[in-house]
Amino acid sequence: MECSIVAVVGAGTMGHGIAQIAAVAGCSVTLIDETRTLAQRGMDRIRENLEGAVARGKIDAATRDSALARIAVSDDLAAGAASAHLVIEAVPERPDLKAAIFRTLDTAVADATILASNTSSLSITELQRATARPGRVLGLHFFNPVHINRLVEVVRGADTRDDVVEASLAFVRRAGKEPVVVRDSPGFATSRLGVLLGLEAMRMVEEGVASAEDIDKAMELGYRHPMGPLRLTDLVGLDVRLDIARYLHAKLGSEAFRPPAILERMVAQGLLGRKTGRGFYTWTEGDGS
Repeated sequence: MECSIVAVVGAGTMGHGIAQIAAVAGCSVTLIDETRTLAQRGMDRIRENLEGAVARGKIDAATRDSALARIAVSDDLAAGAASAHLVIEAVPERPDLKAAIFRTLDTAVADATILASNTSSLSITELQRATARPGRVLGLHFFNPVHINRLVEVVRGADTRDDVVEASLAFVRRAGKEPVVVRDSPGFATSRLGVLLGLEAMRMVEEGVASAEDIDKAMELGYRHPMGPLRLTDLVGLDVRLDIARYLHAKLGSEAFRPPAILERMVAQGLLGRKTGRGFYTWTEGDGS
């Protein structure tokens, strides 16, 4: 089971990154969003990333050009995904939206097609119930920025078949990433641990224990984290972190996952991190890329 034709649903931060690495790995890719303008915007980000990689000597111009030539854009979910071996959904963390996409895909793609979600915390087993092919559904949780971060969390739902996991692992490795396989559980492994650390760091800022910069520096220098939890929160998006925290608090029932007041307040004020220019840090164009 080879995943050489890939469709990515959602051309935002995660989706365009997934499309990029799949194309660089030699896959034919269709990048799909609800409007052609949004899909093309994702394509433009891919072009910028690849041109930057050429400028830094990471890839050559021929690799850039061949990768771009492998990507098409579409605003038609069913048609754009119809010939794919693997479809990766990368839309916002709304269970109703993801389930609706999976229901549409279920009748639009071939029986052998694998359906994957890039969700960082939502139940894969529940998403499986939106389809007539639960054995061919799993999670492929990529990390931001996708073209730089090497980790992919491969999440087995209750019904995910072994051959689907193996085919997905082969795709992840082909794309130059390192997979870890985890069982479907709220927050999986990475979000459950990472969000917990981030929420506690926010409480420390709220309590005046230390500045965001010094908390991050402590984790980077003391624990060798490549990025502190608050800068990472800005990069992921405070609104995304809030949604995940609310979900984990509801599912796990632990007060450790209750969103801190500072997070609720900042999201309400539109301070969402890098994408809005302000969060725990002030961001300028090009920061964090």
